[in-house]
Amino acid sequence: MPHQTGGAKVNAVVFEGGVARLEGNRSLPRRKSGEALIKVLVAGVCNTDLEILRGYMSFSGVPGHEFVGVVEEAGTTALVGKRVVGEINCSCRECEFCKMGLEHHCRNRTVLGIQGRDGAFAEYLTLPEANLHVVSDELSGEVAVFAEPTAAAFRILEQMKLKRTDRCVVLGDGKLGLLAAQVLASVTTLTLVGHNRRKLEIARSLGIDARLEEGFGERDFDVAVDCTGSAGGFKVALALLRPMGTLVAKTTVAGDVPVPIWQVVVDEVTIVGSRCGPFRPALEALRIGTVKVAPLISARYAIDNFEAAFAKAREKNTLKVLIYPAGDSWKKTAASS
Repeated sequence: MPHQTGGAKVNAVVFEGGVARLEGNRSLPRRKSGEALIKVLVAGVCNTDLEILRGYMSFSGVPGHEFVGVVEEAGTTALVGKRVVGEINCSCRECEFCKMGLEHHCRNRTVLGIQGRDGAFAEYLTLPEANLHVVSDELSGEVAVFAEPTAAAFRILEQMKLKRTDRCVVLGDGKLGLLAAQVLASVTTLTLVGHNRRKLEIARSLGIDARLEEGFGERDFDVAVDCTGSAGGFKVALALLRPMGTLVAKTTVAGDVPVPIWQVVVDEVTIVGSRCGPFRPALEALRIGTVKVAPLISARYAIDNFEAAFAKAREKNTLKVLIYPAGDSWKKTAASS
């Protein structure tokens, strides 16, 4: 077990000045009171990470926010040695929003690998113990690493009361779209719409009604969820809604998103911004298999091959890319981590 006073050096992907590089002599992160030091076993590349590399949030530091790790140091000794995933928003617990129970919107928050806090594309990270969730022995690391984006999909169910008769369309056949479609299909009449035939076939193999956007003529959906990850997705999703429908915005991009505000006004559309969500139902869905993620894994890379990992993640046929910070040890630990 490393000691914070030992001067240990670790590997990390560092993004600064618009350039990502592998830094092999980065100091071991120092945990603050109430935080845990976590050895990262596996990390997932998200579309938000790719947007960060394009300038989103003006982030500088170690990106990455989807991870499974082992707690190596913590004030709560029962956590030491446990495999964990972690909620990414780190709140001050003192501002007015925190006192209202809106910790995810804390005025002073840092966000793992996104805002003011080094993230998961590294051998080690720190997070508040309150953010951690212990991973069941039934879950492999390659399944549990989907906890954060699956939780984001479950956030929609926290925000809206949906019923089976609601017609819901998820726009976007990427990682988040496939997760959101699986979550929403359990409670609504769900259609997934996208461009990529291979990804749509994966969706169908998961029991999802999946259609090509080209030539898709259906309209008048009650709910449209934009998971495209593109600036144009909002407008397309809006066009699929009935008057007084609801648009759930999940996309984050570095640039501005054009919004036909006249259509929002005339059709009296409700817009729901939707971000991070609850980990407990996400982990349970992954455990019992109501959300299946194995078909979503496209490739695995050691951290010293991070450039290839990012390039692979940008390819149109790619879904989830995993990075293993402990070099090529992923070849031995992929099945058991």
